[in-house]
Amino acid sequence: MSEKDAAASGLNARDDAADRSAKPAMSEQTMLEQMGGISGLAYSAVPIVVFVVISSFTSLMPAIWAAIGVAVAIAVFRMIRKEPLQPAISGVIGVAVCSFIAYRSGETKGFFLLGIWTSLIYGGVFLVSVVARWPLVGVAWSALNGLGMSWRKQRRAMAGYDIATLAWTAVFAAKYVVQQYFYLHDETGWLAAARIVMGYPLTALALLVTVWAIRRARKVAEAAEAEATPA
Repeated sequence: MSEKDAAASGLNARDDAADRSAKPAMSEQTMLEQMGGISGLAYSAVPIVVFVVISSFTSLMPAIWAAIGVAVAIAVFRMIRKEPLQPAISGVIGVAVCSFIAYRSGETKGFFLLGIWTSLIYGGVFLVSVVARWPLVGVAWSALNGLGMSWRKQRRAMAGYDIATLAWTAVFAAKYVVQQYFYLHDETGWLAAARIVMGYPLTALALLVTVWAIRRARKVAEAAEAEATPA
């Protein structure tokens, strides 16, 4: 191999390494954007606050229409600002479904029932995936990025994904236990507060653990690849 070819190979190798390091960072940024970004906390809290306040001063139906109206207004505002559409649309659908459940149950606290049971189901699914040795964080990340499942043979990578999946299990379990308690005791105000406070903050913590697990698995994979590549 000529010096020119060797130099070109070296540049290509460095470019490939840069691409590999940049891709996870871009993917992690995309994960944050899909959650609605930092502003998503305020956007998601507003319809809940409006619903509780209006229902306390009037009745269920005005609160339902007010919450839906605010959710639609926020979605339009986000689209005008050219923000990601998925969080905006998901927010409207979520408020509409919660409002429908409240309408059918005839109780203000019914607005929070979907979130309570969704947390229970999600927590159970995440926990079962760890017990089955297919931690959902690793499976989802690999499926979304076409990385394959070879990490399941690497103990350190597997342990990282187990920890990240258990972090999400703990988040959903905490949401269910706390909010179910307030639901059973008809504490709608505290239920709304728990929904807001335990939303994005806990999710952000679980996301940090997820990012750590992804980076850990990537380092393990790169080390294994380096050992398998002859010098």
